Order: sequence, then structure tokens, then C-alpha cells
Amino acid sequence: MSDCRAENAERRNRESFGTFFYLEVPKAWDNFTKDTLGKQIVRSADSTCANIAEGRGKYNDQDNRRFVKVARGFLYETISWLRLAYARQLLTNEQVSRFKPILDELLPKLNAYLKSIGNRE
Repeated sequence: MSDCRAENAERRNRESFGTFFYLEVPKAWDNFTKDTLGKQIVRSADSTCANIAEGRGKYNDQDNRRFVKVARGFLYETISWLRLAYARQLLTNEQVSRFKPILDELLPKLNAYLKSIGNRE
């Protein structure tokens, strides 16, 4: 698969998680939970995507790597918030089973992308 097609597939995975979470999960939460935990999850997930995109537009590989590392931090933050939501019984097993495979796939792909920066032909 070409680099561009792989990145497009990756973007669709990230967007499908964000769309699923934003549109489905917080609807069942009370206003306090939506305003605190829900917004944190959406912000960290959105920041993951935004930092990858911003790094992609930088002038050199060093800047790109820096933004990907920041994105990775936001991905870890998203996972942490989701674990907290699950521990508080705000997420059902069905909901977790829908987005966990996406998150499990993103971290290794993000690490692989980070290692590939600067090694392109």
C-alpha cells in the first residue's frame, strides 16, 4: 500500500473513532460528565489528529517528529480518559469493543510513522 493510501486509511480510523465517540457515547451521560470527562476525551482525541496534520505540514522532519510525539502524548491521554470513563461505568462493554480495536491499532501505527519520518525516499 502506498504511503498516501496508508495515511488516508489511518485518518479514516482516527476520524471514525472521533465521530463514534462524539456522536454516540456522551448522549447517555449527564451534563456534568459531558462537560468534564466528555470534553476532555474529545479534546485529546482531536488534538491527536490535529498534531499529526500540523506536523505533516512542517518544513523539516525534526518539526514533524516533534508534532508526532505530541500527538502520541494526546493519544495516551485519550486512552487514559477512556479507561477512567470505563472504570466509572460510563462506557458499556459494547462501546469499548467498538473503539478499542481502533485505539489498539493507532499507537503502533503512530510509532511506525514516527520512525519512518526522515527515512522516506
